[in-house]
Amino acid sequence: MPTPCVIETQELTKRFGTFDAVRALSFRVEGQRITAFLGRNGAGKSTTIKMLLGMTHPTSGTGTVLGRSITDARASTEMRRDVAYVGEDKQLYGYMTVEQMIRFTKSFYRDWQPEVEQRLLKQYQLPTGRKVKALSKGMRTKLALLLAFCRRPALLILDEPSEGLDPVAIEELLQALVAAAADGTAVFFCSHQIAEVERVAEQVCIIDHGQLVMNLSLEDMRQHYRRITLGFAEQQPAEKFRIQGIQQIQTSGRQVILTANQNSDAIVDLARTMDPVSVDVSPMGLREVFLETVKEEA
Repeated sequence: MPTPCVIETQELTKRFGTFDAVRALSFRVEGQRITAFLGRNGAGKSTTIKMLLGMTHPTSGTGTVLGRSITDARASTEMRRDVAYVGEDKQLYGYMTVEQMIRFTKSFYRDWQPEVEQRLLKQYQLPTGRKVKALSKGMRTKLALLLAFCRRPALLILDEPSEGLDPVAIEELLQALVAAAADGTAVFFCSHQIAEVERVAEQVCIIDHGQLVMNLSLEDMRQHYRRITLGFAEQQPAEKFRIQGIQQIQTSGRQVILTANQNSDAIVDLARTMDPVSVDVSPMGLREVFLETVKEEA
């Protein structure tokens, strides 16, 4: 039985003047898992999230979050009761103290988790009497995360959640995301820290120039993506290697580098019939896959 979809878009587009920040974006995010949303600066990630949350309206196209339309004002308002969002700018009321900010936020949520609040206050070492505007960037991030985790959201959307955090706090954040997903919360997050993404994400959506260029299971990537480096006695034309499973071909003198997203064993067997002097096959990490994808689409 397929997992319920928590985010779905169809041809979602946001245009500013003549510039398409998001262009005909169609993708699905399943529930009960951690999905990462990757792309270069300016690729359209934050604009997409703002449309999903009703913070800005799409120029065209449609979308749903938790089954509710993002273009219907009433449905969008209802949806936000079940979605916790931590933005890149961590917007909080600077004139409030940490304690006041927590008390104010939890007054809106009947299922607020006080035991999580107390645990995170201690773990994050948040100074309850200090005003938010006096907190460091890392402390503001921790406070925003506490407010999100305590709400017991059905969907947690995070935009660069680890920004401003030290290595210990980043480790705690990643563990918290895994625990939230295990408890049934769907997690959808943007990050430039690909090593962090690779540790916790199960699915990765890559966007470039406002369009989806890859929707990839990390398990599939680990099983099927390979870099095959071939050395030959003489220079070889790239056309010889345009076969099923080859995503990209690079040639440099007598060396040919193939990026394979499937069928790597058959590709190697075929390459050996061309009498290479050397054959090297290595698995590809998410950083390599990401760089090859956005470079190809640039």
